[in-house]
Amino acid sequence: MTALRIGAVAAHFGRDVHRALAKIEGIVADAAAVGVRLLVLPDATLGGYLSDLRHPDPLSLPPGLSEDSAEVQRIVELAGRAGEMVVCFGYAEETLVDGFPRLHNTALCVSGAGVLGRHRKVHQPAGEAVVYAAGDTFAAFDTPVGRLGMLIDYDKTFPESARSLALDGAEVIACLSAWPASVTHRSSRLPRDRQSRLFDLYDCARAAENQVVWVSANQTGVMGGLRFLGQAKVVGPGGDVLARTAAKGGLAVAEVDVDREVARARRVLHHLEERTPTAYRALRWADQPAPEA
Repeated sequence: MTALRIGAVAAHFGRDVHRALAKIEGIVADAAAVGVRLLVLPDATLGGYLSDLRHPDPLSLPPGLSEDSAEVQRIVELAGRAGEMVVCFGYAEETLVDGFPRLHNTALCVSGAGVLGRHRKVHQPAGEAVVYAAGDTFAAFDTPVGRLGMLIDYDKTFPESARSLALDGAEVIACLSAWPASVTHRSSRLPRDRQSRLFDLYDCARAAENQVVWVSANQTGVMGGLRFLGQAKVVGPGGDVLARTAAKGGLAVAEVDVDREVARARRVLHHLEERTPTAYRALRWADQPAPEA
């Protein structure tokens, strides 16, 4: 594959879905103008995220949408109008669980041809489980720009999440976030916030340990009591930041020959092939009784 121009978005998206669609239209047009073929938007692009992690307000939740809703299909249309663009975005997906409607925090990857892949957030921080049903799998999928995987913010805290996607063949991992500053030890300046440091650390570590291209998008601004960090970025398979935004809205763009850079990173030290699963006893027995001695 030739070089791929990748865009990671830092932007604020709230409850107003129609306003979000207008903003997405502008972002897609700006990205297309600079040749972006893979565009990654933040978590909760359509309808925004929660306004409180510890005690979510049941009267102020993101609107539930389906994969075939007019709003989702509008983004498919925008991707198609942008030519060969592949777009990843987040929304609150409404499904039936045991006969009752439940929301999932979901990421979709689309092109003009339709939906290419989907991911439901597996790992849930604080009070998120009160609002969202959890996903239960990580799976890579093929797209016109290569084999991709997706995670949603807190998923990246767990190394197994990204490793599962890399083992499934993903050479590019898109992580869509609505990642806020610390809610318990808030710093007066976002760059000094503990969560700001962790957000960047996880982005670079997951790229380097799996030797993949990592695309990190994040919300900005404020939703209720949450102040989002921004810090969208594209990270190379050596853990080096190729392009980034600050705390404010912006588009981080990097051009990467994914096949070449991943192959070069794995030429001498190939982390996936050099694992020793038989030695990871705690991982093998974590969810089952240990064998008798």
